[in-house]
Amino acid sequence: MSSIRLAIVGLGKIARDQHLQAIAANDGIELVAVASRNARLDGVHCFTDIDALLASGVEIDAVSLCTPPQGRFEQARAALLAGKHVMLEKPPGATIAEVFALDRLASQQGVSLFATWHSREAAAVEPARKLLAERTVKSVHVEWKEDVRHWHPGQDWIWEPGGLGVFDPGINALSIVTRIMPESFHLTASDLSFPANRAAPIAADLEFRSASGIALTAAFDWRQTGPQTWDIRVETEEGPVVLTHGGSRLFVDGEAQIVEEDREYRNLYKHFVSLVNGGQSDTDFSPLVHVADAFMLGRRHVVETFED
Repeated sequence: MSSIRLAIVGLGKIARDQHLQAIAANDGIELVAVASRNARLDGVHCFTDIDALLASGVEIDAVSLCTPPQGRFEQARAALLAGKHVMLEKPPGATIAEVFALDRLASQQGVSLFATWHSREAAAVEPARKLLAERTVKSVHVEWKEDVRHWHPGQDWIWEPGGLGVFDPGINALSIVTRIMPESFHLTASDLSFPANRAAPIAADLEFRSASGIALTAAFDWRQTGPQTWDIRVETEEGPVVLTHGGSRLFVDGEAQIVEEDREYRNLYKHFVSLVNGGQSDTDFSPLVHVADAFMLGRRHVVETFED
């Protein structure tokens, strides 16, 4: 089977840090074009936007959207209407309605749509999911705290409506928990801290409850300095199960089980190739639904002004 001819739209930090290397490391897919307002890439066709790309006549099979979620709907819609398979960087969109509309459109067009959650591809996630299916979960606590100045320097879009603020990293934690928990859960309380000069939260404290009454809590914060914290602690009747380092390390009953290098984006593209070749889509939007619920139920507090 011939390689999937791929175009990246949005050649920013995440595309350069993760996507380019992941594409190069995978068989069955090759990068042939990019569309970016402010950047070019040697060796491939370059365009200023997706409309110019699609109108160019350059032969592509699929598009990977690495743009901010605001405005991504129109880009994805244009690609799907042109008969291209689409891969969405997380979060898949700015609203719930638009991502479900894209899912329906992809089905109508007979092409693949992949809503990616890179943290689900961390090494410890699937082993943790299988382990928890065999244990009795008592409670879950998430701490996801990082320094926004380090990870998102000068990226004003994350502070605008639809950019999600601290939920941009926090949704990674929610993508893991929704994957590993043996039952569904829903939000019961949300406290959101907004800087006086920003339109999106810099911190969030959330409370959830599962269908059987299991308590889940999460603390997200973008003001962390020093070592970053990406931990999920699950208390079970049989002992603790802890995922650290964003899901790449697993500790069971206090003993290290998995410590592995980052393969998240390589795994995403491997899965995308499989979806396209199999004529399938993968569109689990549940992490975004939880974020939307957090804004709907959120008690808002104004905190100090934030300067990047």
